[in-house]
Amino acid sequence: MDSLGGGVYHTTPGVLRPLPGVEAHPSLEDVTPESTRRPAAPPPSDATHAPPTVSVITPAHDAARFLDETIRSVKAQTFTDWEMIIVDDDSRDETREIAGRWASSDPRIRLVRQSPKQGPGPARNRGLAEARGRYVAFLDSDDLWRSEKLEVQVAFMRETGAVFSFAGYSIIDERGKPSGRPVRAPDRVDYLFLLHNTIIGCLTVMLDRTRLDPLSMPPLRQHEDLSLWYDLLRRGVVAQGIPRDLALYRVVRGSASRNRIRSALHMWKIYRVREQLSLPSALWCYAHYAWNACWKSRV
Repeated sequence: MDSLGGGVYHTTPGVLRPLPGVEAHPSLEDVTPESTRRPAAPPPSDATHAPPTVSVITPAHDAARFLDETIRSVKAQTFTDWEMIIVDDDSRDETREIAGRWASSDPRIRLVRQSPKQGPGPARNRGLAEARGRYVAFLDSDDLWRSEKLEVQVAFMRETGAVFSFAGYSIIDERGKPSGRPVRAPDRVDYLFLLHNTIIGCLTVMLDRTRLDPLSMPPLRQHEDLSLWYDLLRRGVVAQGIPRDLALYRVVRGSASRNRIRSALHMWKIYRVREQLSLPSALWCYAHYAWNACWKSRV
């Protein structure tokens, strides 16, 4: 996963109220359906020709350690009309070989190579350019989805007519154990809300490509996904939240402190340079951002 600004977002204490029927600390085993769950249907016979409903975009750079788990969490989805586009961003490890093996065994999985290394933003943009589905979703190469994620979210998009949806998620460590507080999704997020509370996790987002094209993440070193959300919401789009925990965001030991500092510096630049907030407004938003970051990181 990217740094905290590239996929993990912060929320206020009020947002993190327990919801009925949602575990506070779900386990990693929930990602794969148990024998008592409804088994996933086989992929459509014309999966290699007909456009899928959902395109899943996964940027990957030196992701061999967790990529198998990530792909399995997509293949375990109860909703099966999807394609997964893995964009290998000039990896030096076995990422390409792992993705290639999965692609050769399942026509819904595609491997796209990108060289030289360009970073997660351009890799996601390459995936967006390759996408054929009406809906696009994002999943980084070390994160996981719960098995019902796509089924719940596609139904939500269809029933509500939403063009931008997101959901709650839990945080896990590199061993898959719960770490930190689960993030709950509010009912709706507009531009002003997102300025002071960067709650939308990239791994839970789904966008209706037919109503939001063209979609492209700006060429930033960090927070490129958040900057796309700002671009969309500034145009009047509202992000609609699903009050369920549908994904697992993985934090790898040793990188958290460094990423927090880097994320904080980039966030200030976004407020002042990209969003062109006045100094008082930027300070106000930044104070909320910092508070949410500290509160959420408490275990």
